[in-house]
Amino acid sequence: MCGICGIWEYGATDGRVELSLVAAMRDEMLHRGPDDSGELSFDDGRGGFGFRRLSIVDLSPAGHQPMRGCTDRVWLVFNGEIYNHAELREGLEKRGHVYSSRTDSETILHLYEEQGLDFVNEIEGDYAICLWEAARERLVLVRDRIGVKPLYYHHQNGRFIFASEIKAILKHPAVTAELDEESLYDYLTFLTTPAPRTLFSGIQKLPAGHMLAIDRNGKIDVKQYWDALPPENQPAMTDRSPEEHQREILRLLRDSIRKRMMSDVPFGVFLSGGVDSSANVALMAELMSQPVRTFTVGFKDNQDLNELDSARAIAKRFGTDHHEVIIGREDMEKFLPDLIFHQDEPLADPVCVPLYHVSKLARETGTIVVQTGEGSDEIFAGYDWFGKYARINERFWRHAENLPAAVRRMGAGLAGPLMERTLNKRTAGEIVRRLGAGEALFWGGAVVYDEALKLRVFSEEFNARANGQSSYSIVSEYLDHVAEVRPDSDFAARMSYLELKLRLPELLLMRVDKMTMATSVEARVPFLDHHLVEYAMGLPVDLKIKGTSGKHILKQALEQVLPHELLYSRKRGFGAPIREWFRGPGGEMLSGMIMNSSMRRRDLFDYTFIARLMDEHRSGKRDWSFHLWALLNVSLWYERWIDA
Repeated sequence: MCGICGIWEYGATDGRVELSLVAAMRDEMLHRGPDDSGELSFDDGRGGFGFRRLSIVDLSPAGHQPMRGCTDRVWLVFNGEIYNHAELREGLEKRGHVYSSRTDSETILHLYEEQGLDFVNEIEGDYAICLWEAARERLVLVRDRIGVKPLYYHHQNGRFIFASEIKAILKHPAVTAELDEESLYDYLTFLTTPAPRTLFSGIQKLPAGHMLAIDRNGKIDVKQYWDALPPENQPAMTDRSPEEHQREILRLLRDSIRKRMMSDVPFGVFLSGGVDSSANVALMAELMSQPVRTFTVGFKDNQDLNELDSARAIAKRFGTDHHEVIIGREDMEKFLPDLIFHQDEPLADPVCVPLYHVSKLARETGTIVVQTGEGSDEIFAGYDWFGKYARINERFWRHAENLPAAVRRMGAGLAGPLMERTLNKRTAGEIVRRLGAGEALFWGGAVVYDEALKLRVFSEEFNARANGQSSYSIVSEYLDHVAEVRPDSDFAARMSYLELKLRLPELLLMRVDKMTMATSVEARVPFLDHHLVEYAMGLPVDLKIKGTSGKHILKQALEQVLPHELLYSRKRGFGAPIREWFRGPGGEMLSGMIMNSSMRRRDLFDYTFIARLMDEHRSGKRDWSFHLWALLNVSLWYERWIDA
């Protein structure tokens, strides 16, 4: 893992990019690479690359970047890992390529020189890449298939700037931090800003599985080179027996974990005690002659959220070198300023707090690489809501959505009690509204402020400027696409597809990247190897969901390596005690950070309504903790970056 950045003034008549500025951008991301740094001037001084290195593969100076190709006509800066680089290297050397290091970085250069933009179809891994090719006068940016690594850019007035983190782009004097109000509207719904937008006006992020090329004329071409679509003939997957599926899932997961053990530095596992992290431990232990290093975080404020006992049981079962950290409210409060700094733009997921502390624990033990369980629930339908939405769709929605609009609106009123038996009252009301409006049933696994609630929390002035904006436009683009190109895909596969386009890359994986890199640790996600993702997307829904339980076929596959009581116990998600944090003795302080924020001067929110949410939450009448955490994040972000 590293930090990369660069500037290209493609329209300049002479070179004016100062390497001191590139170095300042680069060193704003010191945490991403404390082991080495580099910079490069290219295109006769019109461009510059910056690089911070976290040494993981080939720790020698041969891994220094920016890295040159066979000639000085191609240069690379690269963040991430290419897990199949050794196999690719063997073929490249047979075809005459000469290496000067053991790095995976060098394989990217040789592939690009041989295949051009098609090189991206050969590599497997997690990456954010930038290549400069002098012959074509072209800059190329690539983000990995799933979106494990972030990559941001700014394009204006003949200048293109990119970086692994937004804060590096903001170091450029030509870039001013401004709020993007359209993105703010969507942030409250999704707890993050959907790609390609960010909460900073004029700064974008490259979507997962996309490549960007910009030429001398400033023409940008962004194309998708991989998509998480279900296979073209999903029903054909039923031809295999459940046992065949189990064997293939376990083979793919074993292979993914093995590949992600590629490291010249110590590595381990974040262990929550649940199915996914325990599977990482069990399968990694098969491949090691020494104990797996495991790391667990617990809470002082809410024992119900702790999975310390189950994590300890797994650690004991597999003889791991186990480490724990226990955090409380005071740790959260102390971390808040650094949280806002490292997030770049708000990621209103409270898991960022424990994730930072367990990453810090790993680093303090000398562990530089960790494997995590992200992605399993998304591709194997592990969350409870997968089953709930699938049942609503099967029993009612798929019939009702084809009715004439007038009949559908009439039926929406009658559907309320039915929805409330499956979902909570607030969510049920939103689902009924969607039916009447002719919208899709499922919008994502973490919709916090629905469209009706946003009208109340935003001010009248903001709502007037929004002029009927709806976050449904984000959702419908993806759902319409999968329905068009994969009409035979089932409802669960379409839910997974939406998660892989929205919540997973821009919230869950983004929080992992930002919080682990804040402590100079690299996280790897074996459940999101694209071979495993592609296979899981083809599995029919009845193999994933049995009754009210998800991940059924995965659990069956893991019966060979994990105890039955763990696999089939009640799912407990990895969370943080924000309900208690807002209700406890420090709750008024957190609420005051929202109510007294300088953001209030922008007249974006209705603070009378927000005060009501706070009162209801503190009294125990309603749980508004996620809604308040989203407001706290954006308020502190505004003060740190916009009003600084």
